[in-house]
Amino acid sequence: MPPGIDGNWQPKHNRWAIALTVTLATFMEVLDTSIANVALPHIAGGLGASQDEATWVLTSYLVSNAVILPMSAYLVSFIGRKRFYMICVTLFGISSMLCGLAPSLPLLIFFRVLQGAGGGGLQPSEQAILADTFPPKQRGQAFAVYGMAVVLAPAIGPTLGGWITDNYDWRWIFFINVPIAILSLVLTSRIVEDPPHIKDEVARHRKSGLNLDYTGFGLLAIGFGSLQFVLDKGQEDDWFGSHLITIFFAACIGALLTLMIWEIVQIRRGHKPILDLTMFRNRNFAFSFLLMFVLGFTLFGTTVLIPQFVQVMMGYTAEQAGLVISPGGIAILILMPLVGFLVGRADLRYLIAIGFTILAASLAALHTIDTQASYAYIAWMRIFQASGLAFLFVPINALSYTDVPPQKNNDVSGLMNLARNIGGSSGTSFFVTVLARRSQFHQDRLTMHFNGASMQLRQAIDKLSGRLQSGGITASPGQARALAQGNLYQQLVRQSTQLAYLDVIALLSIGAACMIPLIFLMKKRKAGGPAGAH
Repeated sequence: MPPGIDGNWQPKHNRWAIALTVTLATFMEVLDTSIANVALPHIAGGLGASQDEATWVLTSYLVSNAVILPMSAYLVSFIGRKRFYMICVTLFGISSMLCGLAPSLPLLIFFRVLQGAGGGGLQPSEQAILADTFPPKQRGQAFAVYGMAVVLAPAIGPTLGGWITDNYDWRWIFFINVPIAILSLVLTSRIVEDPPHIKDEVARHRKSGLNLDYTGFGLLAIGFGSLQFVLDKGQEDDWFGSHLITIFFAACIGALLTLMIWEIVQIRRGHKPILDLTMFRNRNFAFSFLLMFVLGFTLFGTTVLIPQFVQVMMGYTAEQAGLVISPGGIAILILMPLVGFLVGRADLRYLIAIGFTILAASLAALHTIDTQASYAYIAWMRIFQASGLAFLFVPINALSYTDVPPQKNNDVSGLMNLARNIGGSSGTSFFVTVLARRSQFHQDRLTMHFNGASMQLRQAIDKLSGRLQSGGITASPGQARALAQGNLYQQLVRQSTQLAYLDVIALLSIGAACMIPLIFLMKKRKAGGPAGAH
């Protein structure tokens, strides 16, 4: 085998066994971010809560997750990566069991906070483990395995969640994590190990004493926790029309600005920063961070958009809505190994450009969707879109490690996962907000023609009322006209909602296309080239 990344170090066990081991827990964690979405009505009913109250089951997890992600690199340097990873798996497994046993909504929310804290450390730890375990030429294929878990899990989550809640009980969406967590712990303890640079850093911190940066911890928790809350609850509470949202937004900005100043001071003092902002001096990393944000934005935005469209506009069930996007997951599963193979042999910038081109084109094609679209048409549109996503995740991750020393692998993975998660929350928030605002806009525009002076409207009402009466409905001419007018208004609302969906799709397509020129501002690197890693 080729020499390891850290000098002549190489893992004692098979690299691919390590990759599959750490991917197992990550798949479980990413799946949990979407599997609970379709179960909210069941959770609300089972615990005697309203639908709005039940959404805290999702929000609490995302907030906790967002806080831990950027902390992971810092914590690894004090307790070791393997130990930190196993602590996260243990916490995730125990809190999953407690979520399934929760007798009330407040306790379920508390256990979801613990679950989010455990889950937040899994993805960046796995990514850093893969970066240290595999040499540059094989890293693309390793990231492909990781990418399949991260991209596939949100796609099948709604389908699996719908099937479990429809056929069993909502509590099983949490219980299924327990055996997976146990298996992950057993395998991790046996075959995963820390490379020398991690062991050296931990030993150095133990020798000098564990001087944890509590101020940085607090600022980071307030900043990213508040940001996640604003993104998740903004549209629901009318954004800055709500005092609560305004307070949390101010807390977010204040805490993050203070954190930046504090981290600069820590670096100048020679202390380990919680958030290593010096990473953004690396041009490839800075652009990779932006591209990963846009990828998360589009991935999660469309994962919400398509199922909601077919349910609201076409009457699909939750399970059918999940099934219509599942073929996209299969496409990713097929293409990811191919992309992983190409990453070691091609200019990564061209692969990313291909991905964003396909993504923009697929969204432009999706702009033709209407309520008469067949299941097959929507599924093929999702496959087209997923093909672009497959060309993005692995190359962006591989490019983010360019010219980064091994001791900063954890910082790269933590920040890249933060970019994707915050991008996903922003994409979902963007979708919900634009859909609501544009629906109202189109409704106002269409209503301008919906008045008594409109000859076309009167003719349509007369024609529809005549059909109602001739169809056997026992109603007076006046009642028939009222029914006809109500029916036309419902059609107007549906039409305005459909136009709003198309507006969202168009904006996502334009956003993806705008990324293409930025890709070529990055340094030319090949993942397997001499300067491809460290």
